[in-house]
Amino acid sequence: MKQFQPFLLGSDINVYGMARAFHEQYGIVSKAYAHFQLAPTRYSRIVDVTIVPDFDELDAFKRYMLELGSSFKARNPDTVALLIPCGDVYADLLSQCGDELRKYFVYNTLDDALSRRLSYKSSFYRICEEFKLPHPRTATFDREAVARGDYRNLPFGFPVAMKPANSVEWLGIEFEGRKKAFIIDTPEELESLIQKSYKAGYTSEMVIQDFIPGGDDRMRVLNAYVDQHHRVRMMFLGHPLLEDPTPVAVGNYAAILPDYDEEVFRRIAAFLEGIGYEGVANFDMKFDVRDQTYKLFEINLRQGRSSYFVTLNGFNLARYFVDDLVEDSAFDGKTVFGRGDKLWLEIPRSIFRTYVADNSDKQTALSMIKSGNWGSTLEYSKDMNPLRWLLIRHMFNIYKKGYSRYFIKKADKS
Repeated sequence: MKQFQPFLLGSDINVYGMARAFHEQYGIVSKAYAHFQLAPTRYSRIVDVTIVPDFDELDAFKRYMLELGSSFKARNPDTVALLIPCGDVYADLLSQCGDELRKYFVYNTLDDALSRRLSYKSSFYRICEEFKLPHPRTATFDREAVARGDYRNLPFGFPVAMKPANSVEWLGIEFEGRKKAFIIDTPEELESLIQKSYKAGYTSEMVIQDFIPGGDDRMRVLNAYVDQHHRVRMMFLGHPLLEDPTPVAVGNYAAILPDYDEEVFRRIAAFLEGIGYEGVANFDMKFDVRDQTYKLFEINLRQGRSSYFVTLNGFNLARYFVDDLVEDSAFDGKTVFGRGDKLWLEIPRSIFRTYVADNSDKQTALSMIKSGNWGSTLEYSKDMNPLRWLLIRHMFNIYKKGYSRYFIKKADKS
């Protein structure tokens, strides 16, 4: 095997999950770069984080990465520098760089035009229609349409979901009550939130959707690895049982059971290969009991923050990156549709027991916990020290306070 060094972009739980995957599979310490430090990678011995000023800006990002790549190659001419973006901002920056960094790094990225079509929820739904992939009934409004009040005449009733089409721009918007996405019960609530969004400086389109009834247990999350030759090598489906209810993290998965659906796998694989995708794709979808279909919400152009659940269940994501980009290994054309038997948790087990709805899925998960068939991203026995242990306990206490304050039963909105 060729020598390689993972370079990860970001400092969040997604980065830690990838660093852990590399450490588990290869015993290697990853290097990470970000514009600020987040808790999940603090006090770690498996990932070295460097904070770079203005690293979320294209010019600074490109300049730093070119200098970093040149310096690393000069010192390590026989080592492959494997570059992996672990967040929306960094995936977007890398797509804007195109091939400029390839003299020093190997990486997956999409051309900027395709990246933008997939990242913007409004254009993503148009692509879904081309491939006959179901998605929620959707109305999209640009800034001028919002100024005219066009959103007051929706083609569907309440409740509705509202989310920004441009999730990267949304990260920089601040106002009281801001969330990643909203579930809205009344026209008055919609009026208030959409006006606040644009007054706070948001400029891109806003997506308003028919709310699919039911709670977190009707969600599904799918991760796929597509190699540099646009072939889907692996797919793994998860069944979320609980999401984070806090405003800044609403919608982030907190507990996931492994799942399997060959029809979903085949339809998404055909879509990914049809558009010439490469890299990890992360899809969120929800089962609609009204017409018995899974409806796509979005695609993330990188592994999701919960994607360690794929590695946990035996399909180590680091190995797919290495086999593809470092080794360019042979592929027989047979996509692996993963099956698993381990529950993934980001939260304390007490939160799981308290807030997950009582049903057969919860009983299955509780049996997994009892038998030891579960795991979390952050609690890695080979990367534990007193400071890190205290940090994780502190994070878990924050989760407990967040659920106590913000949790609602989404099923009540059906």
